[in-house]
Amino acid sequence: MGRLGAPAAVLWDMDGTLVDTEPYWIAVETEIAAARGYAWTPEDAMELVGNDLLVSGAAIKAKVGMEESPAEIVEMLLDGVVEAVRREIPWRPGARELLVALREADVPCALVTMSYQRFVEPILEQLPADTFRVVVTGDMVTEGKPHPEAYLTAAAALGLDPTDCVAIEDSPTGARSAEAAGCRLLVVPNHVPVPAAPTRSFRESLEGLGVEELAQL
Repeated sequence: MGRLGAPAAVLWDMDGTLVDTEPYWIAVETEIAAARGYAWTPEDAMELVGNDLLVSGAAIKAKVGMEESPAEIVEMLLDGVVEAVRREIPWRPGARELLVALREADVPCALVTMSYQRFVEPILEQLPADTFRVVVTGDMVTEGKPHPEAYLTAAAALGLDPTDCVAIEDSPTGARSAEAAGCRLLVVPNHVPVPAAPTRSFRESLEGLGVEELAQL
C-alpha cells in the first residue's frame, strides 16, 4: 500500500479505459478490409479488442487475405489511428479527473498499453508531463496481453510488487493480463463484456471514483 487510504500505484490500460479509441481502430480496420473487398464486421472488430497489435495484424491478414505481413498491417493501422487521435482525443468519462486525484494524492501511475509508442505520444502530450511515471507500450514487450509481461514490467519499473498495485482495464484480454501479474483489478467494461470473477471488481464508469475507493479493492 502507498500512503494511508491509497493504493501503492495505479496501472492504467489505455484503449477503452483512458481513451475511447476503439472506434478509431475499427474504422481503420474496416477501411483496410474494404479496400481489398472484405466486409469487416462488428464481430471481426470485437475479436481484436485488447490484443497485442501483431496478433491483430495476423488476424486481419488471415481474414482479409492480405499480402502484407502482420507488422506492415500494424503500421497501416497506426497511420490511420494516429491521424484520428491528433484530430480529437475521446477521453473516457472520469478518467482525467481520477488522474488528477491520484496525482494530488501522490499515487504513482503507469500506462500499460498494447498500442505502440507513436500512437501513445499524442495522447500523452495532452496530459501533464508527470502524469505517468512509467509508460509500457506494446512495442516495448516481447509478450503482449493477456501475458502478464507488460504489467510486471510496469510494476518493476515503479519498484513495486504488482500485488500492491491496482490495474484498471476494460477488456477480457487486459483483465487476464493484470490478474496473471498479480495486480488487484478494477474492470470498467466498454465495448466488450468482461466475465465476472471473484478477483475482479466492476464499475460502470470512472466518474466519481476516488482514491480511497480504489484502495479498498
